[in-house]
Formats: sequence, C-alpha cells, structure tokens
Amino acid sequence: MRLNPSQQHAVEFVTGPCLVLAGAGSGKTRVITNKIAHLIRQCGYQARHIAAVTFTNKAAREMKARVAQTLGRKETRGLLIATFHTLGLEVIKREYAALGMKANFSLFDDQDQAALLNELTETWLEGDKTQLQQLTSTISNWKNDLMDPLQAAASAQSERDKLFAHCYGLYHDHLRACNVLDFDDLILLPTLLFKRNEEVRERWQNRLRYLLVDEYQDTNTSQYELIKLLVGARARFTVVGDDDQSIYSWRGARPQNLVLLSQDFPQLEVIKLEQNYRSSGRILKAANILIANNPHVFEKKLFSELGYGSELKVITANNEDHEAERVVGELIAHHFINKTQYSDYAILYRGNHQSRLFEKMLMQNRIPYRISGGTSFFSRPEIKDLLAYLRVLTNADDDSAFLRIVNTPKREIGPATLQKLGEWANVRNKSLFTASFDLGLEAHLSGRGLSSLQRFTHWMRDIAQQAEREPVAAVRDLIHGLDYESWLYETSTSPKAAEMRMKNVNQLFSWMTEMLAGSDLDEPMTLTQVVTRFTLRDMMERGENEEELDQVQLMTLHASKGLEFPYVYLVGMEEGLLPHQSSIDEDNVDEERRLAYVGITRAQRELIFTLCKERRQYGELMRPEPSRFLLELPQDDLQWETARKVVSAQERMQKGQSHLANLRAQLAQARDKE
Repeated sequence: MRLNPSQQHAVEFVTGPCLVLAGAGSGKTRVITNKIAHLIRQCGYQARHIAAVTFTNKAAREMKARVAQTLGRKETRGLLIATFHTLGLEVIKREYAALGMKANFSLFDDQDQAALLNELTETWLEGDKTQLQQLTSTISNWKNDLMDPLQAAASAQSERDKLFAHCYGLYHDHLRACNVLDFDDLILLPTLLFKRNEEVRERWQNRLRYLLVDEYQDTNTSQYELIKLLVGARARFTVVGDDDQSIYSWRGARPQNLVLLSQDFPQLEVIKLEQNYRSSGRILKAANILIANNPHVFEKKLFSELGYGSELKVITANNEDHEAERVVGELIAHHFINKTQYSDYAILYRGNHQSRLFEKMLMQNRIPYRISGGTSFFSRPEIKDLLAYLRVLTNADDDSAFLRIVNTPKREIGPATLQKLGEWANVRNKSLFTASFDLGLEAHLSGRGLSSLQRFTHWMRDIAQQAEREPVAAVRDLIHGLDYESWLYETSTSPKAAEMRMKNVNQLFSWMTEMLAGSDLDEPMTLTQVVTRFTLRDMMERGENEEELDQVQLMTLHASKGLEFPYVYLVGMEEGLLPHQSSIDEDNVDEERRLAYVGITRAQRELIFTLCKERRQYGELMRPEPSRFLLELPQDDLQWETARKVVSAQERMQKGQSHLANLRAQLAQARDKE
C-alpha cells in the first residue's frame, strides 16, 4: 500500500522538529516505521543513533516487528525501540555512578510499593485503602512534576497534602537506603540527571540523534522534559499524537503538551493525517461531529474512502440484565447470519464492573470470550511471594525480592529495622540479606528487630544450603516452615479465597518439581534456571494472552485504545456512566467525550450503542438519562429502537414467508456449491 501525500510528507520531513497529528486509524505506525527506514536508507543515519519511544510494551513489540519487516536485521542493529520507562532504565543502568547509586539496584512494582507505603504510614493512615491510593497517586504526580519531598512540602497547602509530603519523604529515604527504584523514578531520575549534568546530557544527545515519540498526547510533565533534554538545540525529532485521544489525565497525561511544543519549538512543522483506513464514512462522521463539541488548538476532520456504511443502532434495554441479554442475543444472531468470527466482536464499557453480566450471558450461551486486562497467574500476590522466596534462595543479592518476603508472613521486622539494615548495607556495599550476617550490624541495630531479622536470615541460609543438594525437599520445607497456608487463611477475604490461593501455590510447586526432575523431552533444570524461567514467564505472560483466539473481546474503553474490530457494542450510554459521574462533578466532561470518541473510532463496519431505562447502582435503583454524547451525534445516522410496533397477522405471515424464502435460497446456494 502506497503512502498518501500527508503520510509521505511526514516521512520525508527530517530537517527540524515535527508534530504529526494522526487521527484514529490514519496509519501512524506505518509513518513511524517508514520514517525510521527513510532516516537509515536515505538520510545516512545509523540505526544506533535513532530511538523510537512508545507507551506500552505491546506497542513497542508491534513496532519492532513492523520495522523488522521493512528493514533487514543488519540495517536495524542498535536501533532502540522501547517504552519511556525502558529508555529511562537504560539511562540509569549506564549512569548509576553519576546518580550516586549502587549498580545492582532493584525495581519495585505497584504491589511492593503499596505494601511499603502501608507500613510506613500505619501511624497516620491506619491502613485506610482509599487514603493509601490517594497517597500513591499524589506521590506519583509529584514525581511526574519533578518535585522532590522538600518541594512537595513547600507547595503543600492543605493539612492532607502536608501529611502526604511527610510520607513522601519517609518513602523517598527508604527507597534510597535500600537501593530501590519505583516506576516513576525511571523517568524522574534521568530527567533530573540531564538537567543538572551537562556532560551526561551531551553524551546522550550524541548517542540518540533522532527521536521519534508515539502517542505523544499521553506524555506527562517529566516525560516532556525528558524529550526536550534529549533532543537539545538540534531538535531532530518527530512526535506523533492525537489530542482527541488523550484519555489519561488521571495518570498525569497532559494534552497541553501539544500546545507547549509549538511554543518551545517555534519552527515546528505540523502535519495532519486525516484519511482513516479503518471505519466507514458514517462512523467517522459521527465521531467528527461528537468531538467538535470539545475545544481544539488544532482542527482536523477524519474522512474515509471505505463507503458510507450501515446505520448506527441504539438499543434501549429495561435494565442491566436485559441489556446483557439483548447484546448477546444480537451478537449470536449476527454471527450466525453473517458467518463471522467471534473475535470480530468487541463489547466496550466505561467501568470494569459492567463486564460481569456480559460474561455471565456469554458463558451461559457457551460463547468463547476474553476479558482484556485480567490478572495473569504470575501476577497473583501468592505466586509473587513464593517466587520472591525462590529468588532470594538463588540470588542473595536480590534486594527487592528480600524486601517483599522479609515480613510476609509478619515476623516483627518493621520499616525502621529495614531502613537501618539498608543504611548499613549501603555503607558496606553489600546486599540486605548478606549484610544481616555482619557482626558490626549489632552496633547499628539491636533488640527484637535484630533478633527477628537474624532468626529469619539464618533460617533462609539453611534452606539455601539444603536447596543446593535437594531443591524439591528444600522448597517443600520452605513452604512448611513459613506456615504460609495459615497466613493465607488469616489475610484472605474468605476461607474459599485462601483455599484457591493455596491451590495456586501448590500448582507452582508441582510445575517446579517437574522442571527440576526433567522429562523425556526436557533436561532437568537447576533451581536458578527454574526461577529465571518463571520470572521471564511473568514478564512474557503479561503480553502472552494477546494470542489470536476466536473469542468475543470484552474491555474497558481505556483498554481499547489502539485496537480495531469489525463490530463494536458500546454499552451503558447513560449520564453518570459515560460521561462518568465523577467527571461530571469535576467538570471534566471533555475527557469523557474523548473516551466516547475512542470507542466509536474502534468500529470498522457496524456500531451499536446500548442504554438502560433502569440500572442498579450500589444497591439503589436509578432511572438514568441517555448520555449527552448520544444526543450530540448526527441523529439522521442513528437508528433508535422505538417501542415495539404492533405487528398485524398479515405482516407476521409475510415476514415469516420471506424468512423461509431466504433460508431456501441459502440452502439451494449451499447445494450448488457442493
């Protein structure tokens, strides 16, 4: 497929800063891949001097595959295609000395972070989940705005923010003491380093001479600063984005960054991609008219050459059970008549809680489905706990694994003990586990904390020694010695949940036993190899469920971004659901409109909206109004289902006869084919 003139212009413009405003389905990935090829083949760039940055691992994987198809292996050697966070991690790995860190730092995931904040703030927040979530996102926003604990404290107005800034300070000190980074640090640290260290900044500007950024509308303050520092005065870069698809303000994304770009780089070349290769003309007309209700800095209008397409349907259901019945009934009939694949259908909703009834209906009708964003086996807390134990057994220097297990199950080793151990380990340049055996530690740490800590690490050392001789027995003793099952019964929501979680632990144990023993097909593995395989499997499995199976896709509107489906059901089109009540209250309806726009532009051929006359919310019966977004759409293109027409006997007979005639014709056709 040849590039259209706008795409061609976007590929060939390489002499200065470039913003490509790429509407939904306008072939932006093609532009990025072709531009990389153009830079290498026509402009004399070496692959190792080019970086393409995107937001998700899935997008990075897809881009790598597309580039590999266009260019050979040799031509792409050294090309960096990564997420923002992976790029940040690369910088930190190479510049840890300039950052004043040890080389073997560990990474905290969101579960590790939540557990630590819970312990550090016990005195004030008393484990209040809502407050902890607010604290986590406040710290994240401070880091995204490049503020350290002192700056956060200085800017704090309310009592709550003053307390949160204090907690941020404790959290910050703890991470530094234990040589641990959280997700936001992967952007924050490189950005601050480039800001203050000219030598390091120039080294990276020379290394990355052309930068391409995908989904630019999702960048936050620190990511934008990082881009600016990387491209420097040369400003050789292309950012691709769509202000109409900015739906992540709750994660700190700032669509304003598109405007900032033209202020910071006055010579910015703006190129619009408005031809859509995905949807029918009618679907795009609806999307254009809807989004025109939002204020715009850059005007653009999508168009398509794929024909006008069928009317958009609006189904009104009595309540949410009826809504699920109607959608699944429609889907079954449509699938039967049109001989489609189940994977051609997507059911999109605003909140995860809406999926349950659709799941139930699909299951009852034995229709295969898949929910995107479900939990993978390896990201369950009990599996992560056990893997962390195994990681410490096979690598005494794994500090983040050690921090995860040291007080799980609880064994009186609190944050104060760990912070002192961390400070001691830093001075001695050792891992936390190894440092716990130092004789000199007693001068720094004493009492119950020290004895609990040493009792635990000595027991772990004994298990590790046993594991070298008989790994299966050692791991069995480990699970028994922890009394992990009792801990699950104490901490799970119900005995049934604890039982399920213990089942998962046993499942992991039996896989491990098989791998250690080997089979006819596979060589026996060492415990270290098994643990590495499992850890990789965790990383892989997060993207693993992407395999193409013939299943109806269920997902939130947020998760649907970047995907496309022939037939889309956009359910729950009601005030309070979409737009969401909290956005109405906070006067942020524009972002909800962008979310509806993302949903509409997922559809290639047919789009069906649903809404309910009544809906139960928090046990209360509501009578919702239709979503304002439905009323903003071009009504000539919508087919609202009116009340059931009274059908006369004659009409019924005619309808039945024409239906039979249709069936006969289909059968005759099928026979002719044989």
